[in-house]
Amino acid sequence: MTHAAVRGPFGPCGSRRPGGQWKQERTRPREAGAMRHRTVSDLMTTSVVKVHRDTGFKEIAKLLAEHDITAVPVVNDEERVMGVVSEADLLRKEAAQLDPAGLLPVLHPGPADRAKAEATTAAGLMHSPAVTAGPQWTAVEAAQVMERHRVKRLPVVDEAGRLVGLISRADLLRVFLRSDSAVREEISGEVLLRTLGIMPGAVTVRVVDGRVSLKGRVERKSLVPVVIRLCQGVDGVVDVSAELRHRVDDTSSVPGPEASRRAELAP
Repeated sequence: MTHAAVRGPFGPCGSRRPGGQWKQERTRPREAGAMRHRTVSDLMTTSVVKVHRDTGFKEIAKLLAEHDITAVPVVNDEERVMGVVSEADLLRKEAAQLDPAGLLPVLHPGPADRAKAEATTAAGLMHSPAVTAGPQWTAVEAAQVMERHRVKRLPVVDEAGRLVGLISRADLLRVFLRSDSAVREEISGEVLLRTLGIMPGAVTVRVVDGRVSLKGRVERKSLVPVVIRLCQGVDGVVDVSAELRHRVDDTSSVPGPEASRRAELAP
């Protein structure tokens, strides 16, 4: 068994996937030629504490305590993720006990909670299927799924559902640790020159603590929001401000037939 210190529950489950018990949300395919962002595989932890379906209650509790973690993925013999057991799942057994002092009201859990309280192995304790991420996802895609499902980390699985790592919020925040010079180089070289064809010197790029300032002139007015949006998508960018002039205003509406006719008849 391999180990890594990780924190926080994996969170709620998704819908069952035919042939397995893991769920990987679909994300939009990347456009050809798009700038490369650091992916989940670049940021994830590859040494992960894990258990099997037959791992006992006490062994799971021991692993959580020893590694200072609050959840573990459950895998089968092929390393496919079957679910997740969290501290909350284990605490259901404690919560189902009667108060020795008789001061607290008796709880009446539903069938699902009662089954978890009576479970003795990971198979009965786990949430299944687990929400997972793919190694090819960008940091943005993983962050959006974490936010949507209110989880702090995601098991990372390959196309067959096999566990290959774990990505946490802390891992995703590493994109903001890029140096200002690296951010400036990517904006000047990738965004402005190679993607938009804006020659060096036309736009000055300044980066301080991840905050990007753009100053200069572009050919068309319609390029201004495009420049800002692409800069905002660069790994490590916190904010973008722009003072960009334009040579041609190509955003004004094209006159319709009536307007053109009136212009022709005008003295």
